[in-house]
Amino acid sequence: MKVPEGWARTEQGGSTVFTDKLNTVRITAVSASTAPTVDSVTKTVVPKLRSQVPKFATPKVSEVSRHAGRVVRLTYQGDSAKDPVTGKVVRDGFERYAFYKSGHEVDLTLSGPVNADNVDPWRIISDSFAWR
Repeated sequence: MKVPEGWARTEQGGSTVFTDKLNTVRITAVSASTAPTVDSVTKTVVPKLRSQVPKFATPKVSEVSRHAGRVVRLTYQGDSAKDPVTGKVVRDGFERYAFYKSGHEVDLTLSGPVNADNVDPWRIISDSFAWR
C-alpha cells in the first residue's frame, strides 16, 4: 500500500499508523469469518465508533470499488484529541475502508481536517491496497 513519503510510522496495538501534522492513515488487520457488508458495518462498527469518537456525526456506509475489489466504505466526522501543546481540537473527516479476503479483514482509516482537500490523496491510498 502506498502511504505518503516522510510520514511518521508507529505501531499502536494491532494497528500501523502513519501521521503527518493533522492527517492520519491507520491500518488494522483482523481475522474475520465473513466479509463485512453495509448492514454489518452499520449495525456493529457505527455504534462502536459513536461511543469512541468525540462528537461522532454524519455516518454514511456504502459499497465502493477499489483496485483490490469491492469494499465497504464508512465516512463520518468527529473531533480530534486535544493537541498536547496548544490544547486545540480539530474537526476531522474520516473514511474507513473494510477490505476482506479469505478470512482476513483489513480496515484502512484515513483522517484529516474537515474541508481539507484530501479526496485525491485518499483515493490514491485506498486504491493502492493490494493483498499479498
